[in-house]
Amino acid sequence: MELWHIIVLAVIQGLTEFLPISSSAHLILPSQVFGWPDQGLAFDVAVHVGTLAAVVWYFRSEVGRLTVAWAGDTVRGRVGQDSGLAWAVIAGTVPAGLAGLLLNDFIETSLRSGLVIAVSTIGFGLVLWWSDAIGRRNRDLPALTMKDAVIIGVAQALALIPGTSRSGITITAALFLGFGREAAARFSFLLSIPLILAAGLLKSLELVEQGGATDWAAIALGAALSFVSAVVCIHLFLKFLEQLGLMPFVIYRLVLGLLLLVMLW
Repeated sequence: MELWHIIVLAVIQGLTEFLPISSSAHLILPSQVFGWPDQGLAFDVAVHVGTLAAVVWYFRSEVGRLTVAWAGDTVRGRVGQDSGLAWAVIAGTVPAGLAGLLLNDFIETSLRSGLVIAVSTIGFGLVLWWSDAIGRRNRDLPALTMKDAVIIGVAQALALIPGTSRSGITITAALFLGFGREAAARFSFLLSIPLILAAGLLKSLELVEQGGATDWAAIALGAALSFVSAVVCIHLFLKFLEQLGLMPFVIYRLVLGLLLLVMLW
């Protein structure tokens, strides 16, 4: 890849991984629309490492607190507020993990097309708007139950469809369940950690099996840029979410999806 391809794709990954606009769609689009060469598996691993490091670093105090509480309460045989949230993250990860294992090959061969991206971008964008419009937004994370976590986790499995957006569909599900915007976004970010980790490990194993030469400079640059852009994205998204709401992202998705349909037509 050329240097500017690396820069653009890494920043796209960092910005779109945590915004409700679909990172997978934006990473597929350059090759579909502009004819860019595929970025390759090694680069995918690098940007996944960058975004994973970003979300863990940004929520380092929460991650540390939840991990310690989960370990301690599990040994004691009890469930407290923090350990309960940790268990909710685990429970919410299971549906998407199982769906990924069972359906990954089908999705890779049948759903990674411009038409699928366009339709899911528009469709799930409208669902995001609906959830924000009718959601009560009167619940916070301490009120999260295991049932809530599983429902959000099942919704997260839909993000395997390119154009859906993992953060978008999990925030949507949380809003439908009555959670506030910030609570929905925070749980979505926490829920991303084990899933991004699993995806990165899977891609790493595939990379080891493939072998071959690796452009370590491109990998390092991609990881660093995706880390920085993801940290900035998370911070600004949480800071301005309550003031701006989700309508700007809905409008963006509708415009992007319609443009894609026009180009495909």
